[in-house]
Formats: sequence, structure tokens, C-alpha cells
Amino acid sequence: MSENLYYLVANGKPTGPFTLEELKNRSVKPDSFLKTQEMDDYKEAHEIEELRTFLGFAKEFTAPQYYAGFDLRLLATAIDWFIVFGIFAFFELLVALYVADESATQQNIISGILLLPFLKMFYNIYMENYQQATVGKKLLSIKVTDTRGLKPSLKQIISRNLSKILSMLPFFAGYLYLFLNKKQQTLHDKVARTLVIKDRLI
Repeated sequence: MSENLYYLVANGKPTGPFTLEELKNRSVKPDSFLKTQEMDDYKEAHEIEELRTFLGFAKEFTAPQYYAGFDLRLLATAIDWFIVFGIFAFFELLVALYVADESATQQNIISGILLLPFLKMFYNIYMENYQQATVGKKLLSIKVTDTRGLKPSLKQIISRNLSKILSMLPFFAGYLYLFLNKKQQTLHDKVARTLVIKDRLI
């Protein structure tokens, strides 16, 4: 397997290519831009695992800059409720078709409606743990991260969704809290140390 050769941006111009040993003498810093011939674009040295290992850099993280506002988050929630309710209605229809007892069907619908908030919570936890976003958030290009902009832990995701109960009391004050801070965190985001960010300006 051949060794990677790196092009280094020095004084605003690409130089190289250099071997890893040669890069040691080129004053490469964590924020220096490098790429191999196979890479589509330049990356900072701390972003490239091989360079971090060889040159002894720690991976750095850039704090998120674009936060999802109330309008995007509300729309994403509406989309997710529509999806969850649609799935619920589909299964209730199947039950109604196969269960002849009308009273049993009605009881099943009522119990299902009472369970909807819990189904929605499990849906949120699963989707946010799996891909950092529910379907509604994905459609609007927003996602849940930790305070560094990285994928939150499962513990943070569970804490975030359970803490939504606090955000609803009293009168959804915890949701309105996002208007009072620059990072637009709700109360449950504060509790779980999470953010909801967007990939670009919308």
C-alpha cells in the first residue's frame, strides 16, 4: 500500500506533494490546509485522522453558528405529528377491519390516542439517536447536536425528550425560553446540553 502524499497550502498557494516525514519539517499546524490527490477538497490538518496520529494533533471542533429558530422547529414537530398520527390511523384501520366488535374497536382507538404522546417520544428518541433528526427535521435540514455540534449521546437524547415535560409547564414556557438566548435552546435543550442547528441559512 503506497504512502499518501499531501499538498499543503502555504502563503495562500498549494505546495507539494509531501510525504508524512517531509510534513514534519514544514511547520504544519492543526489549522493548516492539506489534501491528497484523492481528496475532493482541502481540510484542516486536525480533521485528517492520519495527520492527527502522525503529527500528534488533537481533533478540534468548530462551534455551530446557525441555530434552528422557533418557526423551523414548530414546522418539524407538526410534520412529525402528522407522520406518527398517520401510522397510528393506519394500524387502527387494520384493527377495525379485522375486529367485528364495535365497542372493542372504540376502546382500542381511545387507548391508542392516550398512548400517542409516548409513541411520539419513542419515535423522537429512535430517530435522533439513529440520525440526529426526525423526518420533519431532516426535511428542513435541521438536526440535534451536543454543544460542540457533534452527535449527542443516547443519554442526552433520552434526557432531552423526557425534559420536554418540563418545557410544557407552565403554558409551554420552556419552549418560549429559546427566544431569550442566542443559541435558541429550549429548556429541555438546556437540561440535556443539546442544540438544534441548521446546516445552512434558510
